[in-house]
Amino acid sequence: MRRRERQGDRGASAVVVALMMVPIMILAALAIDVGAMHAERQQLQTGADAGALAIAQDCARDDCTTTAATAQSMATANLNAAGATGEINSMDEAAGQVTVQTSAVREHWFAPILGVNSTTLQAQSSARWGYPTGGTAVLPLAFSWCELAAQAGITVMRDDSGAVTGVDIPASTPDKTIYFTKASGTDCTGPSNNLLPGGFGWLTPSAQSCGKTESIIDGWVGSDTGNNVPSICTDAEFQKWVGKTVLLPIFDEYTGTGSGGQYKVFGYAAFTLSGYYFAAQYRSSSPCGGADRCIRGSFDRFVDLTEDFDYSPSGPRLGAAVVALTE
Repeated sequence: MRRRERQGDRGASAVVVALMMVPIMILAALAIDVGAMHAERQQLQTGADAGALAIAQDCARDDCTTTAATAQSMATANLNAAGATGEINSMDEAAGQVTVQTSAVREHWFAPILGVNSTTLQAQSSARWGYPTGGTAVLPLAFSWCELAAQAGITVMRDDSGAVTGVDIPASTPDKTIYFTKASGTDCTGPSNNLLPGGFGWLTPSAQSCGKTESIIDGWVGSDTGNNVPSICTDAEFQKWVGKTVLLPIFDEYTGTGSGGQYKVFGYAAFTLSGYYFAAQYRSSSPCGGADRCIRGSFDRFVDLTEDFDYSPSGPRLGAAVVALTE
């Protein structure tokens, strides 16, 4: 006998699928469109961060003329789609602050079934810039601004009262050998050729490391006496900084003698180290020799994202600047 088919069940699966299509499309909208929105917003955030940092770096070099173009270019470069907009939300050059906002319209694939065709996405980031006011120097060494001007040929800037406010650092300077005071031959020192008896420009480093000498602007830092490097230092610690830019404390006052000597920090200059001679076993390319002590390199304009230094837009301008994201 032929089995009779149950005619009443035909088409039931089609009804179930039809009923489920709406929640399936809603879930697809959530999974795909929301995921795409999240990815695109992260790209906008990257663009805002890059724009804020780039503008802060430009302004730290005294060039705030292309901020709007920089914000737009960073927004465009960091979004994997067309239509990104980057703009300056707020900016205060005196305070050294900038906020960049990026935005784009995300066209949805599945959300239109819910009546949502697109969503405007936004991201925001802020950055600050300024000049170092204190931190940890990696070389336990300091020079006076007078020596900086005399040996490197850098112009000293003064206010109306004649007080030194900074030095005019070019975009880059040729390598020069900078001698310690005993052999510098400048008019910055007295007959002994040392600013303070027993002091040759060495600073007292941390008890834990040669590369950790803490100081602040207008603060006093101890002098490590003698012509030789501080006892905690090794040549390997100096070698690793050759070819790199370091921040050197610059002092304008000094007091005391011997182990009681101190230097008063005026500011921090960026120095790209290419060689040094501190003694027979402490040398790299030997820019000088004998009883002389010296470093070789160039004082440059330098912008760093370091966390080792505090900074302020009112700090002395010695070529070095620090930028950082604030949000």
